[in-house]
Amino acid sequence: MEQIYKYAWIIPFIPLPVPMLIGAGLILFPTATKSFRRMWAFQSVLLLSIVMIFSIYLSIQQINSSSFYQYVWSWIINNDFSLDFGYLIDPLTSIMSILITTVGIMVLIYSDNYMAHDQGYLRFFAYMSFFSTSMLGLVTSSNLIQIYIFWELVGLCSYLLIGFWFTRPVAANACQKAFVTNRVGDFGLLLGILGFYWITGSFEFRDLFEIFNNLIYKNEVNFLFVTLCAVLLFAGAVAKSAQFPLHVWLPDAMEGPTPISALIHAATMVAAGIFLVARLLPLFRVIPYIMYLISVIGIITVLLGATLALAQKDIKRGLAYSTMSQLGYMMLALGMGSYRSALFHLITHAYSKALLFLGSGSIIHSMETIVGYSPVKSQNMGLMGGLRKHVPITQITFLLGTLSLCGIPPLACFWSKDEILNNSWLYSPIFAIIAWATAGLTAFYMFRIYLLTFEGHLNVHFQNYGGKHKTPFYSISLWGKNGVKKNSCLLTMNNNESTYFFSKTKYPIDKNGRKMTRPFMTIAHFEHKAVYSYPYESDNTMLFPIFVLGLFTLFVGSIGIPFNQEGGNLDILSKWLAPSINLLHQKSNNSMDWDEFLKDAVLSVSIAYFGIFIASFLYKPIYSSLKNFELINSFVKKGPKRILWDKIINGIYDWSYNRAYIDAFYTRFFVGGIRGLAEFTHFFDRRIIDGMTNGVGVFIFIFFIKQLQFKIFWIPRVIIIQIRILIIINWTITSINIVIACLCKVRVEFILYFVLSIHSDFFRFIDFVRIPPFFRKKGRRRIRIFFSESLLFLFSPLHFGSSFYFYISFFLTFHPFFCF
Repeated sequence: MEQIYKYAWIIPFIPLPVPMLIGAGLILFPTATKSFRRMWAFQSVLLLSIVMIFSIYLSIQQINSSSFYQYVWSWIINNDFSLDFGYLIDPLTSIMSILITTVGIMVLIYSDNYMAHDQGYLRFFAYMSFFSTSMLGLVTSSNLIQIYIFWELVGLCSYLLIGFWFTRPVAANACQKAFVTNRVGDFGLLLGILGFYWITGSFEFRDLFEIFNNLIYKNEVNFLFVTLCAVLLFAGAVAKSAQFPLHVWLPDAMEGPTPISALIHAATMVAAGIFLVARLLPLFRVIPYIMYLISVIGIITVLLGATLALAQKDIKRGLAYSTMSQLGYMMLALGMGSYRSALFHLITHAYSKALLFLGSGSIIHSMETIVGYSPVKSQNMGLMGGLRKHVPITQITFLLGTLSLCGIPPLACFWSKDEILNNSWLYSPIFAIIAWATAGLTAFYMFRIYLLTFEGHLNVHFQNYGGKHKTPFYSISLWGKNGVKKNSCLLTMNNNESTYFFSKTKYPIDKNGRKMTRPFMTIAHFEHKAVYSYPYESDNTMLFPIFVLGLFTLFVGSIGIPFNQEGGNLDILSKWLAPSINLLHQKSNNSMDWDEFLKDAVLSVSIAYFGIFIASFLYKPIYSSLKNFELINSFVKKGPKRILWDKIINGIYDWSYNRAYIDAFYTRFFVGGIRGLAEFTHFFDRRIIDGMTNGVGVFIFIFFIKQLQFKIFWIPRVIIIQIRILIIINWTITSINIVIACLCKVRVEFILYFVLSIHSDFFRFIDFVRIPPFFRKKGRRRIRIFFSESLLFLFSPLHFGSSFYFYISFFLTFHPFFCF
């Protein structure tokens, strides 16, 4: 088995040839590379499949042997410092590798069809493969330096993928926002890494944990400084996993193609922060207050993400805030010390959320046949409705993902979320109440998304939705305050023909890619041009990954079922995580009996069904047309608290729709403050600093003009007087410099320094006393003008020499290399 582990270092580099070859091909042989573009999708899937098989094999070996493996190469810088590079294969690494590869393969297969019409097809697959390489390198890193290197590569890839359609200003701004927000966390991560190296003298995880635990045991560290370093490390995870208050980039990341959203939100970028905290949990758990801080940030993110998802009109943004809330559950579990439940929820949520995002991509893909390529329209749930009969397979799989995220048994997220909710009671009753209430909100907003998308009638064909104003139960507006503009015309698409790898069907490529300004396209579906007045189901190439992820959503929760009955152990996950759990000095026995399980499950499922019922009551179209609600409405209208209730509902809507005003706060105080500071600095530099310098020049200019008005022969005398005065001053300064140089014991360099000082002073004198030009005038002053401009022409080139010699002399004086 050890022989297999020795080849594990190749895992991150297996997908790397694809972006390298695509890049080289587009530079050297662009025409040939584009003509064979079908080949690159197959190679991307093939190489990532090899990594998946290798990761599964390593995971099986770890489950059977309950061990981990680490290999390190040392790069010695000097006797006191060396850099170690290697790889670490443990349960956390194998879990993340399987997640990245399985979800990545499904996304790549899906993308072959979804991006078939896009001219950036090759660029897309190059970015995706490089993204997989960066994430695999991150999860196999054996020290903090490697973590940081691949951490930055993941951020770079996310910047490229979010801004994939960079010609759209919204996408360009979104990728910049994601990049800048993550830079805040990355700066904290770097400072934290340097701080712990200063404390322990090691970047390696095993050495770092051992040395730090010994220092804590002997009470030889400053707890305030250690806590600060831990908070800085945690800041990197907060930004990458979109935790409050650095969550603002996540909804805007939806401006990229939908397959990218699925990969980022399921198993890659947002999972990197959870991975980092899980990797450093042996370090965090012995530091005062840091675990409590992690749990507080987690519970705030849980509630905030759920409330912000309540009123979103964009289907992808609603799922994005759902991701934010679920990541908060994982962070809460890690803060409570529940290592197993956090990773369990990471696994189940990854497959469920990938299923939902790919399903939303199928919905958007079908809506584009009607509204054209316009993300504002094709992703607007207010224009959807009634899609169940048009996209039945997508509807079934989307419902599976929705029920899983709501926590309905026996789907995947039920098992993991229920475990977190039960552990929260043991940690803090307040946190438990918030977590359980948010579980109900999760069921509400997820079924709201489902009902608005698949139930009722296709609203794009109607100017006004019939149930919009007739029922008062639509308190949370679907349309926003300004409503939705009418768009009932039938739109088609006009493109050129192309093909993609995983299907024989020929598809069009638009000459403008996905950057069309007109909503007119041609879809060559089923080998002929067709005009669609209704959405249609996606091709098998897109449905196959959705179907596979649906199977994962159904059955992946079984690996963590905490039943340990006589004659068998069904808890595969605990056995898999045994080495990591032992490292944390925790009990690995997570079994429970049926009575305890049923008691907890009934409560959580009841809360979930209550949220589903409220969503169905408010958003299911059948209720909006019933006449027998008049009695209920009249009863509600007579209530004295109806006005207060409406204000509360409208306040919740404004809070959710405007993202809790956090983005506006950042824009006004941080972005606006920095811009104001930049403008003030520019004003101070141009008006004050330059004004002082220019004022001296203007004063000398006016002085010489006054002198020239009386007698031209005064010029040489004035210049001589000026030079004599300045020579005295500057030679005094030069003498001081020489004394400083002697005190610094400059040897051979003394002569060179002395000569350069003389030249520097001389040229500065001439440059200072040169006569500036003045306005041309006729008559006798032409001689004076000629004389002054001649001096300016003669001495101006020497200005560059004076500056050059001045900097050299300054360097020789103060640089420590010349001091012995």
